[in-house]
Amino acid sequence: MEPTVVLLGTCDTKLEELVHLRQEILRHTVNVTLIDVGRTLTQHDDITISCEELVRDHGAGKDIAELPRGEIIKTMAGYATIAVKSLFEKGSIHAIMAAGGSGGTSLAAEVMRKAVPIGFPKLIVSTVASGDTGPIVEETDITLMYSVVDVAGLNQVLRNILSNAAAAIAGMAHVYVSRRSHADSLTTKKQRVGITMFGVTTPAVDAIRKHLESNYDIETYIFHATGHGGKSMERLIRAGEIDAVLDLTTTEICDHLTGGVMSAGPHRLEAAAKAGIPSIISVGATDMTNFGPMSTVPERYKDRKLYEHNPVVTLMRTSKDEARQVGEFIVQRLRNYAKDANAIQVWLPSGGISAIAVPDGPFADEEADAALFDAIKNGLSGSGVEVVVDQRAINEESFAHDIAEALVAKMGMSRKAA
Repeated sequence: MEPTVVLLGTCDTKLEELVHLRQEILRHTVNVTLIDVGRTLTQHDDITISCEELVRDHGAGKDIAELPRGEIIKTMAGYATIAVKSLFEKGSIHAIMAAGGSGGTSLAAEVMRKAVPIGFPKLIVSTVASGDTGPIVEETDITLMYSVVDVAGLNQVLRNILSNAAAAIAGMAHVYVSRRSHADSLTTKKQRVGITMFGVTTPAVDAIRKHLESNYDIETYIFHATGHGGKSMERLIRAGEIDAVLDLTTTEICDHLTGGVMSAGPHRLEAAAKAGIPSIISVGATDMTNFGPMSTVPERYKDRKLYEHNPVVTLMRTSKDEARQVGEFIVQRLRNYAKDANAIQVWLPSGGISAIAVPDGPFADEEADAALFDAIKNGLSGSGVEVVVDQRAINEESFAHDIAEALVAKMGMSRKAA
């Protein structure tokens, strides 16, 4: 079976480059569906779905010609998302690609994030791929290739880059087809457990992972709690690709509340609660907010307890009031969204909530920890969510094994046969 690549682009501004890219892709025994997401109609034999067709079929023939540029991008992204999602659901496409500047990149990325799942090949050749790519990729697996020169007229530099990109997307499409044809043999029969981790909770997560995978038919997905990590886990939960969660490291809540650089936003903790899947939550690394280099810490925090984790990451110790707010955030999310309170436990390791918050550690603060724990215990009283207070530190191996066993109990699993 020859795979098919969807090629998205604004043909009214990038026709020459898109036609060239299409020809490069075709050299690799791959079909191409070129979708024009431009503002004005462009006539060309290589265009499979014109912008006029997108508007007619998915926008009820709405006149978009006079819309502002920003609205055009949002509108055409919406129409293209419907079209690409339909093609994906029919099984008629096997990869998606785009090339363009900031506007085209924004449009294509939105389609890729919304129309196709994680694991489906996605590639954008972009003029903004070497900058802040977080808003483009978000919590998905979009691959970005910097165009070096603008996607504005063909030259040897751009030709080389487009040739590489064409080969890359063609290779991904072929592998995707092969993977789909062997889907039954590749599909795991193991239960899928999401675990959140940070540098200061790594010993615990390593012990949990080894314990679960050695003793049970479980495979673990570890998510680095950097903001996008938490969002990625919750996206996979919503997609039904995670069966249970050991949300050990909820530090992203601190960054959300205090303006740190690793916030996962206001919806953290909602996905697992709504899904009703077995969920053990702890407060790993909620003793800290993350900033960049020391010089980037906001002026209002200059007098706070700061710790240079490395030259590009500065940690700020959570205050008593902030710790209380973290606890209230957890309580609110669980009370408001828990589909099944019995599926959830919250574990509070009073011996230290991170590697540096243990007694005599640089972030040891009994009052802040007490405020965090009290907010959670009092707030969840009568909710049906069990709170477990444990005297050990989060990174003690015995704690890791016990919290892993608590999750297994919620999952109703038995140990593997010896």
